[in-house]
Amino acid sequence: MTQPRPAPDPAGHVSDAVRGNWVDHRAPSWARPYLRLSRADRPIGTWLLLLPCWWGLMLAMVADGQARWFDLWIFAGCGLGAFLMRGAGCTWNDITDRHIDGKVARTASRPIPSGQVSAKGALLWAVAQCLVALAILLTFPPMAILLGVVSLLPVAIYPFAKRFTWWPQVFLGIAFNWGALLGWAAHSGSLGWPAVILYLAGMAWTLFYDTIYAHQDKEDDALIGVKSTARLFGDDRTPAWLSRFLVATVALMGLAVVLAAPRGEILQLVLLAGGPWAMGWHMMWQLRRLNVTDNDGLLRLFRSNRDAGLLPVLFFATALVA
Repeated sequence: MTQPRPAPDPAGHVSDAVRGNWVDHRAPSWARPYLRLSRADRPIGTWLLLLPCWWGLMLAMVADGQARWFDLWIFAGCGLGAFLMRGAGCTWNDITDRHIDGKVARTASRPIPSGQVSAKGALLWAVAQCLVALAILLTFPPMAILLGVVSLLPVAIYPFAKRFTWWPQVFLGIAFNWGALLGWAAHSGSLGWPAVILYLAGMAWTLFYDTIYAHQDKEDDALIGVKSTARLFGDDRTPAWLSRFLVATVALMGLAVVLAAPRGEILQLVLLAGGPWAMGWHMMWQLRRLNVTDNDGLLRLFRSNRDAGLLPVLFFATALVA
């Protein structure tokens, strides 16, 4: 028996948005439903999409020892593109999930199930965001453009993954860490093994943080038949699986660093290795505070992955100027 649909907030607030966010308080009222579709009131997703882009860019710069003015545009363009494509992806996700979201307490307040935006209006909004992101992408080298276009495929598939697999987080990882490949290619003009292995490290990280996130919805997901790693692992086995994802993240990122580091540059190698080392400790800190029955705590841990992902950026940037 499904639970009754929660009444939407009269002001249109989304239940899991950051409190006091700028969308609810500063954005024009006509734009708020569309910005909520893009999750502009919940910036963590943009960070999680952006950080692998910066990893790939900085590791490529260290690998060939070149830093050009155009890399500043790649850095900024990735930020703008991440905001737009995360918004387009979330909008598409809400379109495909509009009948499911209305049955889940945490998502019933989203713009489509709460009646703030129609599915047609949301689709037009998704297309608009994609077109602006494409304009930015076209300023990058051809290989990066190709990778950016191909990335639309996993973005399109991901919302349906939870209907046919217990591992939808894998599909999220495929989509969300594509920037590791794109950032590397935008600088170097081609792909390399360090970028591919860095991409796999990001996928392991996504399995870590999104399993934490999915535990918030496991009861509702069970009622409506939606699959996730949180339901697959259950409360008892989740810590062990998260430990495996932690080890995979650190090991794969460490291997990417070793392959990318210039030979004979010991200081740079040490600084680069500090990235996965520090990130691993942050993930361990999350594990020690994990309580899969505390939804507020789960959301805080999930959001803390912005800081976890920024640690490699800090170390890679330091190695770049060393």
